[in-house]
Amino acid sequence: MNDQKAVMALLAKAKGLARQYYVLTGKPLGVTGEVAEYEAARLLGVKLTPARQAGYDAVELCDGHERRLQLKGRCLQEHSKPGQRLGQIQVKRKWDAVLMVLLDHRFEATKIYEAKRRAVLAALKKPGSKARNDRGALTVSKFIAIGTLRWERRAA
Repeated sequence: MNDQKAVMALLAKAKGLARQYYVLTGKPLGVTGEVAEYEAARLLGVKLTPARQAGYDAVELCDGHERRLQLKGRCLQEHSKPGQRLGQIQVKRKWDAVLMVLLDHRFEATKIYEAKRRAVLAALKKPGSKARNDRGALTVSKFIAIGTLRWERRAA
């Protein structure tokens, strides 16, 4: 079994544990980011960078150029409140775009959006929200508004 298959098998177990933990406690287990990264790699073919890479989590070739991507994941539970925020976007680092991987309550990818650096920075600088301006955190709905859909799960 190669490393990718082993990691995917391990993540399948982690997804199950995260679902059980949420049902029992009402709190997330904290695996959303890792699941989102591997889902982006599996579904879009981006190449994940080593852990603790400053500024970006994955790269992909586009028209012969390497694009650096930050990856953000959000698990939207069945009764999630509107206004869910993504984790901090590292604005001072070198990156080209941000991918947002949306996961359902079973930690399965439902959609992946991409927003280019210029659009992300403009949205973060827009006056009005301390979380957005000071902490570099966009809401899921704002990210969807400035981004484009790259992948969507087909109905079964």
